[in-house]
Amino acid sequence: MTDSAPAPSPTSESAGDSVWRVVGASMVGTTLEWYDFFLYGTAAAVVFPKVFFVKSDPLTATLLSFLTYALGFAARPIGGVVFGHIGDRAGRKKTLMASLVIMGIATTGMAFVPGYSSIGVWAPVLLTSLRMVQGFALGGEWGGSVLIVAERDKTRRGFWASWPQAGAPLGLVLGTGVIILLSQNMSEKSFLDWGWRVAFGLSAILLVVGFWVRRSLNETEAFRAAQAKKDSAPPKLPVLEVFRTSWREILIAFGSRMAENISFYLVATFSVTWITQHLKLSKSFGLDAVMVGAAVETVLIPLFGMLSDRIGRRPVYLAGAIGIGIWTPIFFALVDQKSYPLAVLAVTVALAFHGLMYGPQAAFFAEMFPTGVRYSGASIGYQVASIAAGAPAPLIAVAILQHNGGKTSAWLTLYMGLAAVATIVALYFARETRSVSMSGQSSAEPAEELHDVAH
Repeated sequence: MTDSAPAPSPTSESAGDSVWRVVGASMVGTTLEWYDFFLYGTAAAVVFPKVFFVKSDPLTATLLSFLTYALGFAARPIGGVVFGHIGDRAGRKKTLMASLVIMGIATTGMAFVPGYSSIGVWAPVLLTSLRMVQGFALGGEWGGSVLIVAERDKTRRGFWASWPQAGAPLGLVLGTGVIILLSQNMSEKSFLDWGWRVAFGLSAILLVVGFWVRRSLNETEAFRAAQAKKDSAPPKLPVLEVFRTSWREILIAFGSRMAENISFYLVATFSVTWITQHLKLSKSFGLDAVMVGAAVETVLIPLFGMLSDRIGRRPVYLAGAIGIGIWTPIFFALVDQKSYPLAVLAVTVALAFHGLMYGPQAAFFAEMFPTGVRYSGASIGYQVASIAAGAPAPLIAVAILQHNGGKTSAWLTLYMGLAAVATIVALYFARETRSVSMSGQSSAEPAEELHDVAH
């Protein structure tokens, strides 16, 4: 099946919303949620080991800090299932609003968690609990933010749906930038005592902004069309239905995320630990390099989404998987030179390869599933992979560093290479989806009928 609708203009109306208005609302909310989520990752590398795990040696403290970071990923599939159920039955907009509020409250709450010196072991327990609430909220956010754009059923779907994806590196830029700004403008003691809490407290303001931007969005045409069909009521349990009808697509989405997710967290999170604890450079050295690379990726992601509209989702995604597998040893070789320009180059190229995968990913995953189970299917495939990929990546990297020292880069090159192979294999079994129409697809339609090859 192919799209027959004419290509839209950016000012075309879609259920009362202009395309740019929908894209803007989706991206703003996504950026704010990723700011919250990545802020924790940055703090886990440079703050939490000294505030919540003070009884351990530096590397062990960092390992424990990243363990709490990883636990947030465990809650993401749960959020994907819960919000996917609501989104497939009640609509995309309601889940977007709920996930935003939950994330904002959890992150703001972290600003008020006392340190280990005040309440002992309860400090990391409270921190970890709020981290899991963050993960639960993000589990519902991604699917809704992507579908609210992708289900406009435009022929430039890869381009439009990539904008919410750009919210991830932009959120990383904001979170890292705030930490840098605070840490460089106050003493180390003041920053560890209370400065870092300001960054988390800002989430309350961002929550209000995101809620205001999203509150007036309309539901997508694809969902409304499916709801309007008398013979296609949404399944009572979308999560069971999607495993029954689209298990193959879930596995493909899972495998496709291996190289994408692992590479991002090794570059954006572990690299700061590598630079500060192994190379003995300042934390600003690593944070600045990550911020520059993430800013460049923010610009590249929509361009890669646009490219996927022209040549297909699979070729663009495949280029990223192959590229990051080849670039990983070069990445470490450049960073190990202790040269700031080379470190920026290493991080920027690595995140550009990540962007080749992340740019077309939103449209690619959304196009795999029919409307009635699309929120559940895309969310489960995306979020479950996070447990196997993004969650353990920093933990594995720090553990390798703790036991192998200078040989760490060789082991991580092998690790990243295996992840790239897993993604390449998944893409081999995937079908090109860019010509799929998403308007009013019923969950009763066989998955095979939703994957007509573009050429």
